[in-house]
Amino acid sequence: MAGLIPQSFINDLLNRTDIIEVIDKRVSLKKQGNNYTACCPFHQEKTPSFSVNQDRQFYYCFGCGAGGNAIGFVINFDQSDFPQAVESLAKDAGLEVPRQESEAQAKKSSQNNILIEALELTSKFYQFQIRNHANKATAVNYLKERGLSGKIAKEFGLGYAPPGWGNLTSALGSDEKKQKILLGAGLVIERTSKKEHREDHTKSNNHRYYDRFRDRIMFPIRDSRGRTVAFGGRVLSNEKPKYMNSPETPVFHKGSELYGLFELKKSGEKFNKLILVEGYMDVIALAQMGVRNAVATLGTATSSVHLTRMFRQVSEIIFCFDGDNAGNTAAWRALETTLPLMEDGRQVKFLFLPSGADPDTHVRAIGKDLFLDEVNSATPLEDFFFEKLSKDLDTNSIEGKARLSNLAKKYIQQIPRGIYAKLMLDRLADLLGMPADSLDQLFTAKQPESSIKDSSTQQPAEDYGRRWSKRETPSRRKNDLSGYRKPASLKAIELLLRNPEIALSIKQELKPLYTAEDEGRKLLISLIEMVQKNPEIDTFTMLGYCYGTSLGGQLTQLLNSEKITPIEGVEEEFLQIIDNILSDIIHKINLLALKNELRTKVYSNKNEIS
Repeated sequence: MAGLIPQSFINDLLNRTDIIEVIDKRVSLKKQGNNYTACCPFHQEKTPSFSVNQDRQFYYCFGCGAGGNAIGFVINFDQSDFPQAVESLAKDAGLEVPRQESEAQAKKSSQNNILIEALELTSKFYQFQIRNHANKATAVNYLKERGLSGKIAKEFGLGYAPPGWGNLTSALGSDEKKQKILLGAGLVIERTSKKEHREDHTKSNNHRYYDRFRDRIMFPIRDSRGRTVAFGGRVLSNEKPKYMNSPETPVFHKGSELYGLFELKKSGEKFNKLILVEGYMDVIALAQMGVRNAVATLGTATSSVHLTRMFRQVSEIIFCFDGDNAGNTAAWRALETTLPLMEDGRQVKFLFLPSGADPDTHVRAIGKDLFLDEVNSATPLEDFFFEKLSKDLDTNSIEGKARLSNLAKKYIQQIPRGIYAKLMLDRLADLLGMPADSLDQLFTAKQPESSIKDSSTQQPAEDYGRRWSKRETPSRRKNDLSGYRKPASLKAIELLLRNPEIALSIKQELKPLYTAEDEGRKLLISLIEMVQKNPEIDTFTMLGYCYGTSLGGQLTQLLNSEKITPIEGVEEEFLQIIDNILSDIIHKINLLALKNELRTKVYSNKNEIS
């Protein structure tokens, strides 16, 4: 069901929910003092560092930094999004989730639902054809030749788009309105001329649209909720291209979807690693052989969006591409995309297959057990990285070492601050045969100020060594906040979440805050209003609101940092921050007004002169 969930309902739901019951259903908790403890479900550990506080209705892991309220836990543990987590908790509480929609949201939601419905009907149509069409033997025999069973084909919803230009339009596009829906879902193509496809002499020639997929094995692409949002088709004739995906639509963005992720979740098995392969058949063949933790991108290069989605599920990713030049190139590009996301605790490996092999053929040739052995002993990212950069270099020569250092530097600097980044620097130092401290000093040499000055912040340029230990990156180690310079708005939110009552002491006029554009200041004014309207509101209710924003995860980290203001100074510091933010906004407003006034005068003078 689409639409925004009212904040009042979220507040009520959190008040009715006991986080101990929510977590204990999923992870066995043991009472220890005022808290409950367990081994963290989000990373591997032998000694419990996962703690749940019933009074604060908050959980936190001292090992990996994961933390939040009941909604946050369900999001992370059940691998769901915010609305799904609320739905789950509401179901347990015997509540129905209400929705609020603007007219525009309702219209968009309705249109998307219509497209999803058309895609689901199309999937059923293709599955019917593979069982009943006169040419079904062609499709079935192809799947049998590829070694697929009827059971696995049914699980992945495989179907068949028969030859011909108007099968789908005839079945599901009986009028112009329905045909336009099929067009919007990317299932048909609009004719560009009357001469187009003259070889089609069926009644479909009278249609304005023709089927996009013809004589192809059809692979439904499902989102994380199991809804069909697009298709991939593998040709059975000599038509090109061999594989074809649906185009981008309002419900399908191929740069973020992962084929097989829904089926993986549906299997019910728990994994600590995912195998990323190139194609549909690779995923399905591995699943049939008992390797259920494989997913694939949809004909696009591995993106940071793909990797972020995968790291939400597991801490280890194995890239397993085809054993050819294109596969090797894809592996290196994947490595480049991965480096900025390599937080401590994450692991990436590369499984390089024999020349000419792909995951589909390889797993059938050697069997599940040997394949999993190869996965477990795959090449670590750091080994692939240095082997690739050292290739064709004489690392025994001064020139070769200098070249290696120059090549590696730009990549290592992209890695988030932490132990992994430091170890990569040490590894490079070993290869160069020089002390790591000396290499670090070379990497920290100041660049010309003009090349690194940040005009947006007007802060002095800092050398690489300081950035190494202080820089802010989105993928920074979650539970390590040393050196972190919080924006003023984020600090104010942190103080407010710890002590909601301080919002009642604000005497300043907050109207300028409503003009704020950045997310931190917008969230700050929303939270202040919540407290002023309901002085009895508590921290975990406010956190429930924050979880629906882009800053939710960051606030969880900050709340568990021990570097906080003593209680007697909280209100004073909070009011000072509010005053500073307001002064900054007012200054910018006045500056903008002055600029506009000057522009007006200059324009007027020009007119007088002319």
